[in-house]
Amino acid sequence: MTTAEEHLNFLNELVKHALSKGADAADAICTDGISQSVSCRLGKIEHLERAEGTDFGLRVLIGKKQAIVSSSDSSKKSTNELVERAVAMAKNVPEDPYCGLAEPSQLISDIKQLDMFDPSEFETKDLKNAVIALEESAMSVKGITNSEGADASHGQSKIAIAASNGFSCTYMRSSCSLSTAVLAENSNGMERDYDFASKVYISDLPDIKELGRKAGIRAVKRLNARKIKSTQVPIIFEPRVARGLISHFSSAINGAAVARGTTFLKDMLGKEVFHKNISILEAPHRPRGLRSKPCDAEGIANKKRKIIDNGVLTTWLLDLRSAKKLNMETTGHAARSIGSAPSPSATNLHIEAGEISQKEMIKEIKNGLYVTELFGHGTSIITGDYSRGAVGFWIENGEITYPVSEVTIAGNLKDMFKNITAASDLELLYGFNSPTLRIDKMTIAGS
Repeated sequence: MTTAEEHLNFLNELVKHALSKGADAADAICTDGISQSVSCRLGKIEHLERAEGTDFGLRVLIGKKQAIVSSSDSSKKSTNELVERAVAMAKNVPEDPYCGLAEPSQLISDIKQLDMFDPSEFETKDLKNAVIALEESAMSVKGITNSEGADASHGQSKIAIAASNGFSCTYMRSSCSLSTAVLAENSNGMERDYDFASKVYISDLPDIKELGRKAGIRAVKRLNARKIKSTQVPIIFEPRVARGLISHFSSAINGAAVARGTTFLKDMLGKEVFHKNISILEAPHRPRGLRSKPCDAEGIANKKRKIIDNGVLTTWLLDLRSAKKLNMETTGHAARSIGSAPSPSATNLHIEAGEISQKEMIKEIKNGLYVTELFGHGTSIITGDYSRGAVGFWIENGEITYPVSEVTIAGNLKDMFKNITAASDLELLYGFNSPTLRIDKMTIAGS
């Protein structure tokens, strides 16, 4: 990969060229990376891919007009044409009264070097061995009869950003992942389940054989699933599905949605959104965090903060544009790809652990559903309406009894958030994390 200094020199020249061609302001971003992925099914490698490349994007502003162009060709002839095209486009697009770069006084003064890059590399042969071992381990579980396959991936990238307001930044990040899905079968039918892991460092990945074994055990446990009648009962979300609720929440407090008025939380800033015992923390500088970054894409400092503090919503997720539209200050949540303008996005979010154990939480329920997987996209950020296909296990008299399938759980996120209880089993495994969550009353549509 090209050095960070070379990337910044290239971007600064690109920005200067844009200014010389008539732009009032400009910024540019470059990503230089290596990625590879391998998949297998029933012991045979089915897919192997490796990609290396450098891509960059340029945004030019003329007054209150802006245009964005991107390319992977950094030759002088191509970049000259790209700059001319961007400037010509910016002159002919409609005005956007809220676009613009940060003022120099707004820019971060001290960019921290975060622990978010693993210099070691997953060799192709190691990826192949990993997927085969992962699937073999899952298939070795008694009751497993077939496989949807196993996947492994690894990537390293260097990101550089430069702007005419004086902002410049480079950082490196890496990620690796493993996943497998298998099928269990008996005389009563067939069931599927999976397990997966994603990390910044290869050494932090779980034991491959144990990960595969867990996937197999999960699938076998779902055999002999029953249908249940429609009812209203408490619902418990295991951590890997509970974190989906954080994703919905993050979308609902996105500044772009708030500015458009297209979120059910648009009037809730400073008000109680969750139960008073719930707090949600954002930690953009978390070591080895999958969504960590040293600052936002517009050069604004990001920081650790409680997005929800004892149930109360403390902030929106704002970039410069959405902040201006709402007559507020940016919160340093801008993210950007090479082909798009900055837009708000969360970093590492998690619901803080509660005081009750998962076992105690289940013990308190006379009848309820423990959800282990969700399907479909029946969630409206505009209204908060929530409806998802679900599978899991029926809870009876405080004990998990039998597997349940072919049900739909429904509610409204406003009510669900207000009635959440968090267990004590929080693990920081992904970008969005949650302990086990209980929602005291939801509708189940069954048979």
